[in-house]
Amino acid sequence: MFLVTGATGQIGRRVVRLLRQQELPVRAFVRLNSRYGELEHRGAEIFIGDLRQEKDIHKACQGVQYIISTHGSDGDALALDYRANIELIDHAQAQQVRHFVFISVLGADRGYEDAPTFKAKRAVEQYLQASGLNYTIFRPAGLSSNLLSLAERFRQTRMYLLIGDPKNRTSIVSTDDLAQMVVKSVSVGGAKNQILPVGGPEILQREDVPHIFGRVFNQEPIIINPPLFVIDGFRTVLGLLNPPVQKTLGTFRTLLANEFFCTHDEIAHLESVFNLKLETLESFLRRYLAV
Repeated sequence: MFLVTGATGQIGRRVVRLLRQQELPVRAFVRLNSRYGELEHRGAEIFIGDLRQEKDIHKACQGVQYIISTHGSDGDALALDYRANIELIDHAQAQQVRHFVFISVLGADRGYEDAPTFKAKRAVEQYLQASGLNYTIFRPAGLSSNLLSLAERFRQTRMYLLIGDPKNRTSIVSTDDLAQMVVKSVSVGGAKNQILPVGGPEILQREDVPHIFGRVFNQEPIIINPPLFVIDGFRTVLGLLNPPVQKTLGTFRTLLANEFFCTHDEIAHLESVFNLKLETLESFLRRYLAV
């Protein structure tokens, strides 16, 4: 039995689909108000619970052999990115789980003190490595599926908001490719007890993204490029009104201010380990947007 947390998210939903296509038993950990009908239709066992509740994690872990943690924090890094994963690892040890897969973030090991999600992910990585469990940790640079809503907005307006340095490099992985690697990681020897940076086959500059949108829709992009200090000013104001949200924006600012990309050697290693050819961002967008 596979337990997948964040099962209705961008990564988790795809992981459940792939597992069920192989007719493998899956328990999908979902929230009551999430859209889990598709997962149920595919034959996944639906577990409705709250990852903030240890008792729900305990129940969800009963009888599982593999745990795949794909959930995000929705602004609560301490409770979800950190504490929920620590409890999942503890219960994995108690259940003698065969393999634990954790979705981290590229740059988790860089010490970004102003980014709660990065700090939480790194602490979980270290805890998992010390747990004695077999594990695979993926550090994606960015997910192509996160750009679909921006692409749809671009289709309507031709406008693209690009905050900060447009020359910063990134490598955006196809979310479908990442899901394939996640599923394969429990059986591929080269992924066992490894931390794997994950990106797409291209090293892009951030300003390349709206031009890719332009090619997909055959439209010239209108790029709006405010400086990063706009976010700093916004955070300062929010700090007076809502300090928790200000902390959450620290992760957002870190993502805007720094480069997150995989080297060509790292990408070649991924393709070799998982025996796949990684998809470009443009190809992914054309598939999903039917253009």
